[in-house]
Amino acid sequence: MFRRGCEVKVCKQTKQEQQHEFTLEILHPLGEKKVNYEVTVYTGNLLNAYTLNNIYIKLVGTDGESHHTWLIDFRGPIAFSNGAVSTFTLSCTKSIGKLILIELDKHPFFLTPQDTWFPAKVEVKSPEGQTFNFPIYCWITDREVHFYKEGKALVVYQDNHPLGKYSREKELKKREKDYQWHVYAQGIPHCMKAANTESLPLEVQFSFTKNTEFLFTAAQGLTELKLSVQGGVTEKWTDMDSIYRAFSSKITDISDYVQKHWKEDEFFAYQFLNGVNPMLIQRCSVIPKNFPVTDSMVFPDGQHSLEEELKNGNIYLCDYKIVDGVEANTINGKKQYLMAPLILLHKTCDEKLMPVAIQLKQTPGEDNPIFLPTDSEYDWLMAKLFVRSADFQFHQLSVHLLRTHLLAEVFAVSLLRNMPMVHPLYKLLIPHTRYTLQINLMARNLLISETVFFAKYSACGGEGVSTILRNTMESMTYSSLCIPDDIAERGLKDVPNYYYRDDGLQLWDIIHKFVHGILSYYYKSDADVKKDSELQKWISDIFVHGFLSNKKTGIPQGFTTVAALVKFVTMVIFTCSVQHSAVNSGQFDYGAWMPNTPVSLQLPPPTTKGTTSEATMLETFPDVNVTVQGMSIMHLLSTQSSDFVPLGQYPDEHFFEEIPCKLIKRFQGDLEIQSVTIKVRNELLDFPYTYMQPTVVENSVAI
Repeated sequence: MFRRGCEVKVCKQTKQEQQHEFTLEILHPLGEKKVNYEVTVYTGNLLNAYTLNNIYIKLVGTDGESHHTWLIDFRGPIAFSNGAVSTFTLSCTKSIGKLILIELDKHPFFLTPQDTWFPAKVEVKSPEGQTFNFPIYCWITDREVHFYKEGKALVVYQDNHPLGKYSREKELKKREKDYQWHVYAQGIPHCMKAANTESLPLEVQFSFTKNTEFLFTAAQGLTELKLSVQGGVTEKWTDMDSIYRAFSSKITDISDYVQKHWKEDEFFAYQFLNGVNPMLIQRCSVIPKNFPVTDSMVFPDGQHSLEEELKNGNIYLCDYKIVDGVEANTINGKKQYLMAPLILLHKTCDEKLMPVAIQLKQTPGEDNPIFLPTDSEYDWLMAKLFVRSADFQFHQLSVHLLRTHLLAEVFAVSLLRNMPMVHPLYKLLIPHTRYTLQINLMARNLLISETVFFAKYSACGGEGVSTILRNTMESMTYSSLCIPDDIAERGLKDVPNYYYRDDGLQLWDIIHKFVHGILSYYYKSDADVKKDSELQKWISDIFVHGFLSNKKTGIPQGFTTVAALVKFVTMVIFTCSVQHSAVNSGQFDYGAWMPNTPVSLQLPPPTTKGTTSEATMLETFPDVNVTVQGMSIMHLLSTQSSDFVPLGQYPDEHFFEEIPCKLIKRFQGDLEIQSVTIKVRNELLDFPYTYMQPTVVENSVAI
């Protein structure tokens, strides 16, 4: 166990409530002077993080290394129980210089089995008074020797020590094996190869708390909503009161507002700005040729003209062409209907956005009337109903699944394959990958595969999922992922009451300032960026596996400047946190009242005006079981777990240098100020916008 000429004496020194300190005193041959290193081991506070095995450590420095030493105390394995903080003194004949890394391994004691252990970090105080931190946050499941670098961030060309280089290469080789790319479907971003959640590396699996809560919510969804009986009813709704009784089983403040105002034009238009899909609306400068609206249609009072209002920037368009051509599903043996509508909206003189025309199919014709607010109540309401159903498909697959979940997985897999723990970008981004790989694997298995929710209950069906995702990929651009560019390109800088834009731009700036501070600390010049081979491999993998090597997207294939790197990393963090919250958190709020967000519709839209009624609408609504399954899935996707980590909070320590730590504190302070700003604004609104409130934005795509 120790080198010849040494023996071990165990001495208890102090005992505190949560930290225990013990001395491993190595007695050296007479006349040799010893120096002491104080080693503190932090075991993670997770279920089953403890170990009953014996723990061994070796310190490696610039001037030598310590013995391979058993960390032992009289309490035995209690020193490594959940959340334990235990300190040992390790003695050497001389100082071993600046510490570079530690080696950790564990071995079963006598007849005890090999178990798993989750050390959070190790802290070492040298005889010269320096403190060295070694972040770990990994499960150790075997008896192999594991290398952990000192916590100061190093890019690859700064890591000059031979052992440092070796451990870096060894870490990445293991990661490349653990995190392999997989083509789930042609034409969409690649994902991580994994058969099931149990096959994922332990580090990226849900915690026990998260797993239990998520599976319970999924399994008990209809029960919790008090809709278990309706879950098997394949009949149509017979009246609005029955729908309300199902809805009233679980009401939020916002869903209650939705139920009361869903028919109103102003609320219909509001959802294009601040609902779960604020990504489609754009200012219109030219009316599309396939949308033949006229002045008399949209301005029957003659007070405005289209030409005039287009020039004034008061006309807006929503075009669902991405869902055009998708063959609608068959549910409960009944043909479903999915439209690809165009909607024209007008900003009025009192700064309200109002819908003025809806065409439900992309190709104009006699059987494709343009519906107007002046039509009969149910003609106009039915047109809006088909828009809201199309929006459900477009939002779920294009805006939510692809542009947040699937991209977040690409960013995460590339990070884990190409960045060692000591890299500053790994330290910066790893908190924003928490739970993403597991939630996406579950989404593929439970939501979008050929036998689950979308295939069974949504209008687009299983094949339509792939079609919409491929169509989105063909039109997606880098600029559309960066909210300042996206808002400018869609011409929405001045549209009133656009809280997604207001809050999003503020949070983008806050994140950008933080990212610039961190990355400019490590990359002093553009030349530093260019010569970081690990960084270049990270973005190259993202370009190839995330954007399928499509140069038209504008995604960088490499980085040549600090500014370009800062912008891209800002986009990554924004996408994984703020953007996901904006398009995910309100799903149950807006979808619990089915008439506002029908997951499918089972009569075709009217081709002749004046033929609809409430009875027609009830016949068109999805069946009872489809309705409640939609409510259940939106409830599941909107429910935060109790181990939620808000934006800017970092329970795991990865940065230890003074300046990055100060930048984190400043980032958190800026987020607190923004939280107060949003809260004050919302107090003045009848209908508050909360989905980008930093306290409710999760650090990662975790639900």
